[in-house]
Amino acid sequence: MLSDDMVRSALKNVVDPEIGVNIVDLGLIYNVDIRDEGRQIVVDMTLTTPACPAGPQIIDQAHKEVKALEVIHPSLNDVNINLVWTPFWNPEMMSQDAKDELGYF
Repeated sequence: MLSDDMVRSALKNVVDPEIGVNIVDLGLIYNVDIRDEGRQIVVDMTLTTPACPAGPQIIDQAHKEVKALEVIHPSLNDVNINLVWTPFWNPEMMSQDAKDELGYF
């Protein structure tokens, strides 16, 4: 059965190309909802800024990484990545590892 941790682990493969840190540690993933016994996954995420030039690339890669989970859960047939702006992202949302890597104190 798919879990929140499995989805977040897959999303760690998505790296913001401008920052060089994965989107989970950046704090961009707000919610993972696994529905219909794993047939559908809905991810609510944001970007560091609404004007992020890499936004479409990040969202597309996030979709591909989550969809790849169908290898271990063949009934997964629907992945939705929702781009949300509330709450607005700020550096405090980063994991401690990301803060350390980026020198944010």
